[in-house]
Amino acid sequence: LLTSYFAPEYPARRRPDAEFSAPVLPKPANPRGAGDRAYIESAARPDQALAWMRAEDLFFLQIQGSGYLTFEDGTRGRAAYAADNGKPFVGIARPMAQQGLLPQNGTSGDAIRGWLANHRGYEAQAVMALNPRYIFFRLDGDDDGHPAGAAGIPLTERRAIAVDPAHWRYGELVWLEADGGNLRGATASYRGLAMALDTGSAIRGPVRADLYMGRGDAAGAEAGTVRHPLRMWRLVPKG
Repeated sequence: LLTSYFAPEYPARRRPDAEFSAPVLPKPANPRGAGDRAYIESAARPDQALAWMRAEDLFFLQIQGSGYLTFEDGTRGRAAYAADNGKPFVGIARPMAQQGLLPQNGTSGDAIRGWLANHRGYEAQAVMALNPRYIFFRLDGDDDGHPAGAAGIPLTERRAIAVDPAHWRYGELVWLEADGGNLRGATASYRGLAMALDTGSAIRGPVRADLYMGRGDAAGAEAGTVRHPLRMWRLVPKG
C-alpha cells in the first residue's frame, strides 16, 4: 500500500486564548511513562508550552509528525518530532462513523477536522482521546526548507518515502509503482525512484510506503488522495 504525507503549516500563538488553547509540549524526561493522550493533556502546565494551537490543528500536526507554525507577529518556526508516549496510533475516522458523528462515506481528513473545529471543547477532546498516541515536539527555526526524516536527512518532495525499518534500510533506493485505479478523487498513478528516509508508526510490512508530498496546503490536498496498491523494488549495484 502506498499512502502519502506532508509537512503542514498552521497558525500558532505565543500565549493561549479561547481559540488557540492546545499546548505544543516538549519532550518530558520519561516520554514513554507520560500516560495516554487524555492524561497528558489534563496534566499539562501552561509554562511548559512551546506554542499554542487550535486543538484540531495540533491533533493533525501530531499525525503528520512535524510541521510549520506561523505566529501572530509573522515569525515562523518548525515543530519537529522529539518523542512519543509509546502508545499505538488509533485512527478516529471509523469510530466517528460508527458513533454517527460522520457519515460512513464522509470520513476524510477535511471532514474530521471540520467536525473537531465545530465541537471544540469536551466533545472534540473525547473523540481525539480515542487515539492514545501523543507526540512531543521541539521548536526549531524555519529555513524555508523541508523537514528531516528519521534518517536525519531533509526530505525531498515526491522522492522521499517512509518505510518499515524492519524490512528496509535508510538510504536505500526504491522503485515504486502504484496505481490509483478507479478510486474516487485519487491521483491516477505514481511511478518512479524514491529513497527510504523516514518511518512512521502506521508504516508496517515489506510492501508499504508513505510518500512525502511536500509542505503546505497543496501538498496536503494531494497527499489525502493517495491510497494505492503498491509494488516496490529494491535497487542495488550490479555485480
